[in-house]
Amino acid sequence: QVQLAESGGGLVQAGDSLRLSCAASGRIPSSAVFGWFRQGFGTEREFVAAIRWSGVSTYYASSIEGRFNISKDNAKNTVYLQMNDLTPEDAAVYYCAVDALGSIRILQAGRANTWGKGILVTVSS
Repeated sequence: QVQLAESGGGLVQAGDSLRLSCAASGRIPSSAVFGWFRQGFGTEREFVAAIRWSGVSTYYASSIEGRFNISKDNAKNTVYLQMNDLTPEDAAVYYCAVDALGSIRILQAGRANTWGKGILVTVSS
């Protein structure tokens, strides 16, 4: 069973950049797809970005495309979310998730079976 732990959150100013990390422990199947989600205050959790553990396929929500970049380091069992030009609207708790079977549809729908505890990102104006 894979376990996930997010890190790298904190308080930044509008326009700043921040990189989140999602460290995975346990055996990661080659079929897995990892994703980042976020949930702001009073909002529903939303899909941000995803990446396949094998290969280079990435997926992004249209709201952040061009500002955020998802990447991975297979040797370190870690997935990253580089966030640039942050705005107060990006403030949220960010979650990492993984679907072991590699269904991007299930992942994007928020139905992955493994989630991290989340990490807070605050953006001041």
